[in-house]
Amino acid sequence: MNNEEDVIAEDINDSLVDNVNDDISNIPTGKQKYRKIITECLTYVIIIFLCVFIVPKYIVQRTIVKGTSMENTLHNGDNLLVEKVSYLFSDPERFDIVVFYPYGKDEEEYYVKRVIGLPGETIQIIGSDIFIDGEKLDENYGKEPITYAGIASSPYKLNDNEFFVIGDNRTASFDSRYVEIGPVTREKLSGQVILRMYPFDDFGIPD
Repeated sequence: MNNEEDVIAEDINDSLVDNVNDDISNIPTGKQKYRKIITECLTYVIIIFLCVFIVPKYIVQRTIVKGTSMENTLHNGDNLLVEKVSYLFSDPERFDIVVFYPYGKDEEEYYVKRVIGLPGETIQIIGSDIFIDGEKLDENYGKEPITYAGIASSPYKLNDNEFFVIGDNRTASFDSRYVEIGPVTREKLSGQVILRMYPFDDFGIPD
């Protein structure tokens, strides 16, 4: 009986020793701790870099409306979320609300307007009505009737990469009707407005 107890005791001791050895082997060494800290730091740096530089430039960015040119749809001070990916694979559609750089993306000044005319179309404004390829456009985005036709007072044909944009506040919008702005080329487009984040009372997708 004593022999059996001795064997059992030895097995228990061996098991305890193995468990202790396993626990010791699982304790990270100084080098392992150092590598773990470095890996975590690099991960955070990469995440911060993506959030600060890559996401705003190529994916989405926050934009603030300045002025009243898009009333009553958008208002001065509205915080918008602009999505930049979809226009890399497809063209803007009529009535999209877009952000563009009228003087090129190297300049900081940007505008928020609504797409009215698409590439290859002929646009003309007669009175307060907009005509696309000779047919009256059915739309009711304007805050006030159009009083200035600008370059669209006569039929104006857009090139294959040009979009005609107009602000919803037609009497207070500096847009494609003016020769200083003119049609917006695809290269000047930044993206499409997909969400109004602030003020919270108006949170949602702008029409």
